[in-house]
Amino acid sequence: MPGRTINSAIWLLVIGNALALVSDALIKWQGSDVPIFQFIFVRTLCAMTILLPLMSMIDRQRLFAGWRMHLIRAHISLMGIACMVVALGTLPLATANALFYAAPILVMVIAVVFFNEKLTPLSLFAVISGFVGILVILRPVAISWSSLSAIGVACSLAINIVLIRKLPGGQSMVHTLQLTHLLMLPAAFLLMMWESEPFDWTILFTAFGSAFFILCYNFTVLMAYRWVAANEVTSAEYTGLLWALLGGWVFFDEAPDLWFIIGSSMIVVPLILIGLKERKRAKLPVRQGSVTP
Repeated sequence: MPGRTINSAIWLLVIGNALALVSDALIKWQGSDVPIFQFIFVRTLCAMTILLPLMSMIDRQRLFAGWRMHLIRAHISLMGIACMVVALGTLPLATANALFYAAPILVMVIAVVFFNEKLTPLSLFAVISGFVGILVILRPVAISWSSLSAIGVACSLAINIVLIRKLPGGQSMVHTLQLTHLLMLPAAFLLMMWESEPFDWTILFTAFGSAFFILCYNFTVLMAYRWVAANEVTSAEYTGLLWALLGGWVFFDEAPDLWFIIGSSMIVVPLILIGLKERKRAKLPVRQGSVTP
């Protein structure tokens, strides 16, 4: 039964990453000339609307608990989504996603700098290999605002992941998502007004689709990590890069070059090895009388 549960969780993550790729593909499909902040504002409203039927999962007695940290994370997310629209609109789908996977590497770096955590030899190798892999994908001559935007997405993801530690305990995922979107809305509206572009009605389709599929991804991840320990299945998250390769090839006629294959391998393979090592360690029997760290 435990093996079946782990397999089910892995399949959830595989499906979830495919759904997240659909969200990315919709953003890419709408093109690079879309009014960015108009898209973010509409997407935020769509996400809040989709979450409305789940309002019973929100603790109304502590509705704004931790609002300062939620506010910080909301505005970091806003900038991250803006960077994502730029990156996906101009970079190949697989290239953008490979750079997004720098987020776990940045999380390790942030944990060392701000929380005095120690890196294992394998984690240190993953950090060094990941940063070199980013340079291999981008190559100094190929660095542009598009590639820097993809790095910006990774930075926003990493910071928000670290800041999860500062959120109030016991808040449901629905509560966190709804409050984050609510606090993001005013800044998104003001930036949309500053952008002052005529309203593009095609955004309604892509914004709703993007919000729907990324929320589905969030819930599949939540279910998977509730069933089993994260270190047992987290390596399945990196199937997202395979989905990005397939989606870019099928829908956008994109073919990866050798630099991409080498660089993305340098980013993802060490992270998979860390996940497999943690999974193996979690299965080791604990001796009686011993103390687990």
